[in-house]
Amino acid sequence: MPSPDPHDDTSCDYEQFEKEQLTQDRDAIGVDTADVDDDEVAQRLVNDLVDAAVVTLVPEDQVLVHEPSGTTFDSTTQLVVFHRGWAAGRDADVEAE
Repeated sequence: MPSPDPHDDTSCDYEQFEKEQLTQDRDAIGVDTADVDDDEVAQRLVNDLVDAAVVTLVPEDQVLVHEPSGTTFDSTTQLVVFHRGWAAGRDADVEAE
């Protein structure tokens, strides 16, 4: 079955609006984390977050605390990927307002 022509879309305006919002949400979720597959890169990015007071090191527990969310991590890579997604979500919320 051929796909419908998007130019012939006769659905209600609110349905078109919802489709557009879902597309924007999917774009925001698609945060690029491909460059965080290297431990050295992740460590450098975590150091930048520590310098910016976004992350706190807790040496006695061997964890990293993401201050804005209160989430703890024991992996620099997981922290960086989480922070990028968290930041992208916040940016998407700001743009939606």
